[in-house]
Amino acid sequence: MFNPVKVIFGDANERELKRLRPFVEEINALEPDFEKLSADELRELTPEFRRRLQQGEDLDDLLPEAFAAVREAAKRTIGQRHFDVQLLGGMVLHQGKIAEMKTGEGKTLVATLPLYLNALEGRGSHLVTVNDYLARRDPYWMGPIYHALGVTVASIQHDSSYLYDPAHDSGDPKWGHLRPLSRQEAYRADITYGTNSEFGFDYLRDNMVVDLAQQVQRGLHYAIVDEVDNVLIDEARTPLIISGPAEESTQMYQAFAQLARRLEPKADYTIDEKTRTVALTEEGIAKVERALNVSNIYDPANYSSVHFLENAARAQAIYKRDRDYVVKDGEVIIVDEFTGRMMPGRRWSEGLHQAVEAKEGVKVQRETLTMATITLQNYFRMYHKLAGMTGTAVTEAEEFYKIYKLDVVVVPTNQPMVRRDASDQVYKTEDGKFSAVAKDIEERHGKGQPILVGTVSIEKSERLSALLQRRGVRHNVLNAKFHEKEAEIVAEAGRLGAVTIATNMAGRGTDIILGGNPDAWAGELARRKGLLKDGADRDAAVAAVKDEARGLWEEEHRQVVGAGGLHVVGTERHEARRIDNQLRGRSGRQGDPGSSRFYVSLEDDIMRRFGGDMVKALMDRFGLEEDVPLENPLVNRALANAQVKTEGYNFDIRKHLVDYDDVVNKHREVIYGERRKVLSGADLKANILEMIHKELESLFGSHLQEVHGGTWDLEGLEKAVRAIIPDLPSRCSAPELAKLSRDEIQARLLEEADAAYQRHEDHLGAERMRMLERLVMLQFLDSRWVEHLTVMENMRQGIGLRAIGQTDPLVVYKREGHEMFQGLLSGIQHDIVHAIYHANLVEAPPQPAAEPLPAGDGRGASAPPQRQPLPAAARGSATARLAAAARGGRSPVAAAAGGRKVGRNDPCPCGSGRKYKRCHGTLA
Repeated sequence: MFNPVKVIFGDANERELKRLRPFVEEINALEPDFEKLSADELRELTPEFRRRLQQGEDLDDLLPEAFAAVREAAKRTIGQRHFDVQLLGGMVLHQGKIAEMKTGEGKTLVATLPLYLNALEGRGSHLVTVNDYLARRDPYWMGPIYHALGVTVASIQHDSSYLYDPAHDSGDPKWGHLRPLSRQEAYRADITYGTNSEFGFDYLRDNMVVDLAQQVQRGLHYAIVDEVDNVLIDEARTPLIISGPAEESTQMYQAFAQLARRLEPKADYTIDEKTRTVALTEEGIAKVERALNVSNIYDPANYSSVHFLENAARAQAIYKRDRDYVVKDGEVIIVDEFTGRMMPGRRWSEGLHQAVEAKEGVKVQRETLTMATITLQNYFRMYHKLAGMTGTAVTEAEEFYKIYKLDVVVVPTNQPMVRRDASDQVYKTEDGKFSAVAKDIEERHGKGQPILVGTVSIEKSERLSALLQRRGVRHNVLNAKFHEKEAEIVAEAGRLGAVTIATNMAGRGTDIILGGNPDAWAGELARRKGLLKDGADRDAAVAAVKDEARGLWEEEHRQVVGAGGLHVVGTERHEARRIDNQLRGRSGRQGDPGSSRFYVSLEDDIMRRFGGDMVKALMDRFGLEEDVPLENPLVNRALANAQVKTEGYNFDIRKHLVDYDDVVNKHREVIYGERRKVLSGADLKANILEMIHKELESLFGSHLQEVHGGTWDLEGLEKAVRAIIPDLPSRCSAPELAKLSRDEIQARLLEEADAAYQRHEDHLGAERMRMLERLVMLQFLDSRWVEHLTVMENMRQGIGLRAIGQTDPLVVYKREGHEMFQGLLSGIQHDIVHAIYHANLVEAPPQPAAEPLPAGDGRGASAPPQRQPLPAAARGSATARLAAAARGGRSPVAAAAGGRKVGRNDPCPCGSGRKYKRCHGTLA
C-alpha cells in the first residue's frame, strides 16, 4: 500500500545519506597517508587538531582527518576497521541526531568517531549506556584507540570510577588496565562513559553541595546515548529523585496489608489493567469500613486510611512477585519492565514500595522525602549537543523530535539482511501457547540450531524453563536474578544447539555471534590445555592457541549456519513494537542467516487490555482448541492496533510528565542558579542587606497604617523588628518611635538594621561572616526547595480533578505553581532575614562520616549512595555548624517560648506563622 509518510521519510533519509557520502570518500582517500604515520605522529595529531580549533577552524573542518585518525588507531590497536556505513553513523551522531543501526553493526566502534572529534574542544564527551557493565566494558574495549590518539577515557560506576591506563595493572585478569580515581577526575577525562542514572544523579548531587570544590561534573557539552530508545523513552517515565527519610509510621502498612489479603477480586474490587489501578466495589467498601470500624472511609478525616488502603490493594492485586519485583536478602527489589534487570536501591514512591514490603512480610522501610529531582527528559535537554544510537528508533521518531528535537537517520547495514520473520501464531490459552513454544524449541534444538527465547517476566521465563527441563532440553536462563553474568551467557547464545531464555532485552549491548565468541574459544582451549594455571600469563596462553581456536570456531560457525542460524522466539508481544524488533534484531547480524517467530495467547497482558475479545470471538466461532494456532490477517491487525494504542498511551504519559516537569524545571533553574551564585563567591552581604530592607519595608506597610484611633501599631512593629534584630536598642522601642514621623521611623530602623549587621560582622570577623552568609542562604534555599518540591508534587497528583470543572489542569498547575514559586522566594527571604542576626558559627569536634541516606525513588528511580556535603570549614580539624545562640544567653526565640521546649510541629515563637521545624528550628 502507498504510504506517503514513509515515502517522504525515506526520501529525506536517503537525501541525508547522499549528502554525507562525499565525506566518506574523503576519509577513505586519506587512509593510505594515515597508514604511513608512526605511532608518535598519529598521537601528535590530537594537539595539532586542537591548535587548529583555537585558530578558528571548527569541528566540521576537522571531521575527515579526525575520523581517518580514529579508524587508523582502531586498525592498529584492536584490529577493527570502521566500515563506510559506520563512518556514516559517526557523522550522524556528530550532527546531534539519532543513528538507527541494526544489531551487530558495531555501534560501540561507531561512537569512537564523534566522541573523539567532540572531545577535541576540551569540554568533555559523554557516552551514556544502559548498565554499569557496559559503562565499564566499552571504555576498556575502546580504550586502546583513545590511548593511541592521546586522549583519556574514564568510566563512572555506581560506587566507583576508573581511568583506562595501559601502564596500570590491577591484577584483575579482566579489567587490569582500569585505574581507580575520584569521580571528579573521571569527569575531567576527555571522554567519560556511564549510565544515565549516574550522570543524572551526579547533576542533582552537584546542586546539593555546599562548596564548589565538591562538584564533580564540569558542564554538559556533548553526549551520545547508547540504546537511546531505552534511555530516553522507556526510562523517561521515571524521574530521577534523591530522597531522605520522612517521619512515617510503618505499622499502618502492615495492618492494611492484612486487610488487603481479605479482599476478594471482582467481589470486593475491580482492576483496570490499562491504568494499573484498583477500585473498590460497594461490597468492598462495606467490608473495609467494618474492619476499620468507620462509617465512611472516604470522609476527609480518613484521608490517610484511604492512602494506605489504595496502596495495599494495588500491591496485592497488581504488583506481582518475580514479574514486577523480586524478594532478595529480605528486600523488595524492583525489576525493570523493559530489560528484566533488577534495580537495587530504586523504590516506588508515595508508600507503594512500603505496601509491597508489608505484603511480602519483609522489613518495611520509612517513606521518603524528595530532596532533589529531575526527569531524564529535562536532564538530557540541558546538553549543548545530544545524539543517540539504537537498532530501533523510527517507530518513535515523532516523540524523539517533539521532546528532544532529535531527528532520526536510518543507517544502512554493511551486509544485506537475510533473516526470515515468520507470522505470529495465536493460541487461545497461555498453556497452549507455551506448549507450542516448548515443542518448537525441542525440534530445532534437536537439529543443532541455536535458539534465543524472549519472555516478558522472570515468572514466565521460569515457567518455560520448567517445561524444557521436563522435555530434557538443556538451556540457560538469563533473567533479573542472574544478570551479573548476562553478557557472557548472551555472547554464547549462538553456539551449536544453545538454548537461551532471556527476560525481554536482557543482555542488550552484547552481540550474538554464530558459533560463539572467537576470543572465548581461545580462552577455553587454553584452559583445557592447562595453560592457565596460577601465575600464568593469560595473554600469552591465549595467543599460543589462537590459530587452533580460530579453526575450531570456523567449523562450528559453518555448522550453525547450516542449521539455519540463530532462531528467535518471542513468547509474548510487548507493549511497544520496537521492543519486539529489538528481540528479532538479535538474529541476522552482519548478513548471517536467521529466523524469528512470535507466539501469542489471548491471555497475554496486551491482548487482555486491547482487542482480545474480538480475537477470542473469532477463535470460538471456528471452534479452535487451546493447542491449535490461529493465523489470520485480522489477528495481526488486532495485535498491531493493540501495540499502537499502547504506544500512544505511554507517549501521553511521558509527554504529561515532561509538561508538568517543565513547570518545576523553570523553578529548578532559578534555585540552582542562585545556589551557584552563593557558592561562586557572589556579594552575599549586599544581597542579604537588600532582603532585610525589603522585609522591613513590608513590616512598615503593615504596621504604619493609620488605624481608627489615628495611631500606628508601633508595639507590633517593635515586636516584629525585634524578631529579626535581637539586640534592638532602646531608641528603636515603641515609645521612642512614637516621637518620630513615618519617614523618620523607617530611616531609623533601616539604619539600625545596617548597624546591627555590621556589629554582627565585627563580632565574627569578616571572613567568618561571609561563611555564615553562605551557610544561612544555602540552609534556607535547600530546606524551602525541598518543601516546594513536595507541595508541587502533591498539587500535581490532585490537579486532574480540575478537569471536572472544565479547566485545563496543566494551565491551573502552571498558574498556581507560579504563585507557589513566588511564595517560595518570599519565604526564602523571610527565613534568611529572620535567621541571619541570630545565627552563629560554633566550632565542634569532627563527627564520624554519616551513613548515606537510604536510596529512595520517586517513581521508580532513586539516587545511589550520596556524597556527603560538608561546609568548607570542615576541611580542618573542626566542623562549622550554625547555631541560634543569643549573645546574652537564650535566643529571642527561646525567650518568646517562655523557656518551654518547642515542638518541631508547633508554631515558631518568633511570630512568623510557620512551623518551628521550618523556621528557627532549622538552626537549633
